[in-house]
Order: sequence, then structure tokens, then C-alpha cells
Amino acid sequence: MPADRLHLVRHGEVHNPERVLYGRLPNYRLSEPGRGMARAAAEYVHGLERPVTALYASPLQRTRESAEPFTELFGLDPVIDERVIEPTNVFEGTQMRRALRDPRNWRHLRAPSIPSWGEPYLDVVARMDDAMDDAWDAAPSGDVVVVSHQLPIWITHLSVAGLPLRHDPRRRRCSLSSITSFERVGDVWREVSYAEPAATGGAVDVGAV
Repeated sequence: MPADRLHLVRHGEVHNPERVLYGRLPNYRLSEPGRGMARAAAEYVHGLERPVTALYASPLQRTRESAEPFTELFGLDPVIDERVIEPTNVFEGTQMRRALRDPRNWRHLRAPSIPSWGEPYLDVVARMDDAMDDAWDAAPSGDVVVVSHQLPIWITHLSVAGLPLRHDPRRRRCSLSSITSFERVGDVWREVSYAEPAATGGAVDVGAV
């Protein structure tokens, strides 16, 4: 029997005093409030009183740290899956507003539907779908938790909903430590809920584009 439900959980707030687009850069850890956010997400899933039988996480530090409360509450060690990692981005390591004012960077904005500044959306959809299918099929029963990043989670939502993948990054419904939940019927994914259990007022959230 496959899993019953799959939860895509975004990581908590990152310690990012310079407010750069950190992307896949190493050593970007959770802030202290971010650890509280991650804990709130794990407690929310625990409060659903549904058995969680598998835990996956992106290899980046912020997602591995966000998986720690799930390990504490469910007794599961995370399986690291490269397929649920943050996409590549040419603006990585920069302050986004400053980078966009530089005419030398404007060429990266020529095709936002792809997008031309990073990993193609269709590639993100494909790898996330593969990771979700494999995690679903590998679970003997119960729920699966996957700790990932804003763009992969949001682009999965758009794909499952049958919506265009091109979008304004500022309008994503995927806050820090949010939980987007799916079920699979046959080979078709459907979204069943979205929750924001963590207090994120005043949080720094500039790491995704």
C-alpha cells in the first residue's frame, strides 16, 4: 500500500542579516525565530494525529535543520533527496533589488515564463513529481513529510492545479514553515490543504525568487 498523504513543508526563517538571495549557497542556517517556525510546523503535523511514516529533506542546511523537530516528534531520520532542493539562480549571492538595477543583469529577465534567470520551471516540476511519486510509493502507509523550499513547493501547487507556471514571485502562497498537503489518486496528484502554523510577522524572507 502507498502513503495516505504527502506534506510539502517549507523551511523556517534563515539567518540572513545581509538580505541576500542565498539560493543553494552553503552555511545559511535557521535563525532562532526560524527554529521556532520549524517547530510550529512539526507540531501542527503532529496535531493532525495522522501517522507519519517517512521524512525527506533537501540537502541544504536550512531544510535539514527544519526537519529536526519532525525527527524529535516522529522518531524518523530524514532521507536527503537532491530532487527537492532549491532551484539554481543567476542572482544567487546578490541583493535582489540592487542586482535588478544593474543593466548588465537585464538579459536574465528576457523570458520569465522559463524562467531565463534560473532552472526551468518544467524541470522543477519534473524532479519534484519524481521525488513525490517515489516517496509515496515507498511508504508502506501513513503520511510522508518532505521539507523543501518555496519555489519547488509553489511550482508543484501550480502544476497540480493546472495553472500557468509563469508567476510573480512576490505573490506566492508559500510562507515560511507553511505546509501544502497532497494526496494521489491513481497517478494524479491533488492538493487537499494548506496551512501556516508559524508566526511569521516581521520575518526576513528574501531568499527565494
